[in-house]
Amino acid sequence: MMEMLPLEELAAFAAVVCLGIFVQSATGFAGGLVIMPLMLWAGQGIPETQAALLVATTPQNAWGLWQYRQTVQLKEFAFPATLRMASLPVGIAVLSLIDGFPVQFMRQLIGAVVILCVMMLLIFRPTPREHLHVGWTWLAFLSSGFFQGCTGTGGPMMVLWVQAHDWSTKRTRAFLFTMYLVSMLPAWGLLYYWFGQRIINPSLTAMAIIPLLLVATWMGLHVGTWLGRHRLRRVTMCVLLVVGLVGLLSPLFSPARSAETSATTNANAN
Repeated sequence: MMEMLPLEELAAFAAVVCLGIFVQSATGFAGGLVIMPLMLWAGQGIPETQAALLVATTPQNAWGLWQYRQTVQLKEFAFPATLRMASLPVGIAVLSLIDGFPVQFMRQLIGAVVILCVMMLLIFRPTPREHLHVGWTWLAFLSSGFFQGCTGTGGPMMVLWVQAHDWSTKRTRAFLFTMYLVSMLPAWGLLYYWFGQRIINPSLTAMAIIPLLLVATWMGLHVGTWLGRHRLRRVTMCVLLVVGLVGLLSPLFSPARSAETSATTNANAN
């Protein structure tokens, strides 16, 4: 049976997930990069946050795929999807090994991953072409599945891969929606296999706030159109860099460090 979160935790949970869905809708990426580090600061673990993220993004991806269904080509995503699914269990297995590490380490890990993803998106601007070398496909989707399983941030490598193709916007979005959607149920099942009942409540909570997430999706689509995706993308990158740096430097902001500093000061004074 679902245990209700305290009101303040529920409000923080809903606010973070809605923000991530808003950003994802407005810019076409970065939902996981926003949600993962902020959820850690809100007291959730990586497995719980991943499960909530999978549930929260399912309606958005299903709606997007239906909207662009005419442009979906099975031969385009069958091989990349197979690679991504093959490395997903490896990432979740690694997550199970580091799950018991201190929360500050997990914040730093996610912060470093966010910064790495942002730098890749900023630095690598591939020239669009019709076909890529198969090696790039192996690299992009094996790493995407691994990072999806380990840290819930498997999107950036796929974004870079599709940006290197001379595809239309509809074709690009249809591909990404399809890739996200086909891995939803297997990823959730693997999380449940490794972490059990821990992921049930966050999944149900995400399901309960789906009406709010649909509103966030609608707002994100309209704000993205009004502000312009390129301008909003720059703002999002700046926000992500700040979020990543705060996570990476989390020991400087932690209550434990503050208490230790105060204790040292008092000891010196005495």
